Amino acid sequence: MSAPDDADRLIQEILSEVGWNEEPADLARRIRRLDQGLPAEDEFIAVCSWLGKTKLIHKLDQHQSPATSRTTVQVPDLLAHFESTGPVLIEVKSKRSPKLSFTADYLRRLSAYADLLGVPLLIAWKFHGVWTLFEARHLTKARTNFNIRFDEAMRQNLLGVVAGDVSYKIAPGAGIVLGCRKEALLGINVENGATTEQWQMRIDSVHFTSKGGQPRDDLSDDVKTLFTAWDLEERQTFTPTHIYIAFQAGEEGMMFGHMALVQLLAWRQRAGEAINWRHVIRRDQVISNMTNFAGALERALGQDVVTLVLHQVPAETPSYLAQQDAPSA
Repeated sequence: MSAPDDADRLIQEILSEVGWNEEPADLARRIRRLDQGLPAEDEFIAVCSWLGKTKLIHKLDQHQSPATSRTTVQVPDLLAHFESTGPVLIEVKSKRSPKLSFTADYLRRLSAYADLLGVPLLIAWKFHGVWTLFEARHLTKARTNFNIRFDEAMRQNLLGVVAGDVSYKIAPGAGIVLGCRKEALLGINVENGATTEQWQMRIDSVHFTSKGGQPRDDLSDDVKTLFTAWDLEERQTFTPTHIYIAFQAGEEGMMFGHMALVQLLAWRQRAGEAINWRHVIRRDQVISNMTNFAGALERALGQDVVTLVLHQVPAETPSYLAQQDAPSA
């Protein structure tokens, strides 16, 4: 249901009833800003919670007192504690421009709050569905603002080493095959030399495959779930008695773990329905059929469903991170 044209006025009237007075247009702008910002924060919380290396992550109250404190400090969006870090502060941004920009004053106030607590300040940036997490010090001054381009944010990305993000590849030929038995020919159409047949069919076999299309009947349930997050290619094979429809991975493609979460959640949504990230982070489990993503990838490697898992380390490792060897695939 769409909102009425005078929704901002109606909301303002309600607030006036409880003694709050504000210009309707200003209120509408503030609500729109909240609608843009809060889902990104909720999504990032869900991503970190699901990837498996987050001990604690929560929002920080943005109401500051006294009001004069806002001229010197700015409370960031989140506080997080990862397995490899102490507490860190995170400012969350969702921008489609390939350059992320902070005013000098805003960055100064965020940094002042981090200095006050003596903890690192990180920036989480969502760019066209891809999340990066990097230290605020990588923002460099241009004329007046402090900027970072997406390619540099990717080079300095900490999401893997602190939260457990990876990129991975489903093996070509891995997927699911449906065997459809032909029961009755319903019609034949010949047009421009091409023949099209219509059959009544019954699915009489379903099997999963690993690398190279090898049939497998021993795949773990969470490994099977990985297929729902991949863009599988459809192929059909015809025999006198059956039509076999295969949905299997092709030669191309890699996927980040945090993007797989979006696909897994979307699989459970109605067509066209957006993911409600606020509801997601309130669940006991972010997604019930994939509670250990890292473990699922490890099993998928062993069962020849995944052929490659990449663990990114940043170009410059922060001094406060425990020195760890990169995990082997």
